[in-house]
Amino acid sequence: MSSDTQPQHPREAIAEHNLQAILDAAERLLQHGEQPSISAVASEAGVSRPTVYAHFPDRRLLLQALVERTVKHAMSAIEAAEPDRGSAADALQRLIASSWQQLAGHDEMARAAARELSADAMRQSHASARDTIRKLIQRGRKDGSFRTDVPVGWLVTASLALMHAAAEAVRSGELSAQTAPKALSLTIADLMRRRED
Repeated sequence: MSSDTQPQHPREAIAEHNLQAILDAAERLLQHGEQPSISAVASEAGVSRPTVYAHFPDRRLLLQALVERTVKHAMSAIEAAEPDRGSAADALQRLIASSWQQLAGHDEMARAAARELSADAMRQSHASARDTIRKLIQRGRKDGSFRTDVPVGWLVTASLALMHAAAEAVRSGELSAQTAPKALSLTIADLMRRRED
């Protein structure tokens, strides 16, 4: 029997259960507008503070793990949007729609992460999403539908920044939750559109 098919050791199973409970608790606190301090997370998760500290020595690492888990879930939705199917422009619209739904559902966590995590930590946690967007942009550049006059990395960064800006605009009342997806879609499509020489 290979090691990856052996049943999980009871101690490992408990540790994994506690890890998910801690992340779930932190997410619930953020959704309710509460600060996910180590004490609050421990109480919400029904575990001791030392248990939380055993997984996450500080709050920043807890938030980073929460962002990474959320991005992983978002990637499932993004993959379901089939970014490799059809034209790059159509795939971009599907990717924006699926990304927006995920972002809108995790707005409080995105704000907390932006406040407390470094730019480098945010880039690392979004690496898989950035890679998917990058590949789509490269495909659009190759087929002539997306612009080639600015770096791909900048288009990726600008697209993600616009998604977060749209969430902020909804929060402030500048955009409604109903109009934001269309505004975002039009803006990113225009950002990507090839410019004639």
